[in-house]
Amino acid sequence: MGFHMPRSRLSATLAATVLLLTACGDSGDQTDSGAQLEKVNAGVIAIVDVAPIYVGRALGFFKEQNIDLTLTTAQGGAAIVPAVLGGEYQFGFSNTISLLLGASKKLPIKVVANGTNSTGVDGKDFAGLFVKADSPIKSPKDLAGHTVAANTLKNIVETSVRASVRKDGGDATAVKFTELAFPDQVPALESGQVDAIFVVEPFQQAAVLAGARKIASSYVDAAPDLTVAMYFTSNQLISSNPDLVRRFTEAMKKSLTYADSHPDQVREVIGTYTKIDPTVRAALVLPKWPAEVNRASVETLAGLAVTDQLLTAKPDLDALLP
Repeated sequence: MGFHMPRSRLSATLAATVLLLTACGDSGDQTDSGAQLEKVNAGVIAIVDVAPIYVGRALGFFKEQNIDLTLTTAQGGAAIVPAVLGGEYQFGFSNTISLLLGASKKLPIKVVANGTNSTGVDGKDFAGLFVKADSPIKSPKDLAGHTVAANTLKNIVETSVRASVRKDGGDATAVKFTELAFPDQVPALESGQVDAIFVVEPFQQAAVLAGARKIASSYVDAAPDLTVAMYFTSNQLISSNPDLVRRFTEAMKKSLTYADSHPDQVREVIGTYTKIDPTVRAALVLPKWPAEVNRASVETLAGLAVTDQLLTAKPDLDALLP
């Protein structure tokens, strides 16, 4: 993206910017030229997936687009959709299934940028399906009749886990899900409250450290190079302030491209919005952050959601996707 700076200098710049952001809460009220910045609030989840938007804010990619960006955290994409529609956030980050559900209900939302993608590598993805080390569940098909924790119900976790069960020859309809926030999932697995958990980084590292056993990389099972989540806005904002939407999208694409090729800076910035220990940050499996949505994978997910009866029919993807 025309951004060439030696790593040591960049690290120092990023660290200094991050300290500044933490101290003042945002990137200031004016651009370098003195123009007034437009205040924007975006809803995100405190997980590794959203690192690019934090990197972009720290490196001034949003400020370049005249945006003063505030990032507000929520538990999951399902909660972010109504907050964007209600105007609490101008933009939001949500998993693909929650957005497909919204589109199927004719909610006035539209994707403006890609969010995060699976690595596409079985066993080496940024998310996984885990059971206790001594669990009788040996592979996904054994989950029939058992309970899996999901951060929010009727979202991409259910669809992906059922895809793993189906691929393994099991009865995907017989798997039960219970809602638990990501930080609560490893303790729930250890105490026997649930039989399996599906977690993304950094909670995947917590599962590994707790001795849990990975039985599937469900995002990989669902679709090749799966677009797991995307950034979206309301149709109302698109019609009332199309220029802001265009500028946010530009900053987001630059942030995704930069993050995808600078893993060290990503690991550094993750420490600013999570409490992840540096040694754990070093071990994280990072997602892929392509600038463009993988439309084929969204089509596949929509089909799986219909199979799982989360959707009655595939929504109009032309209306939803950029």
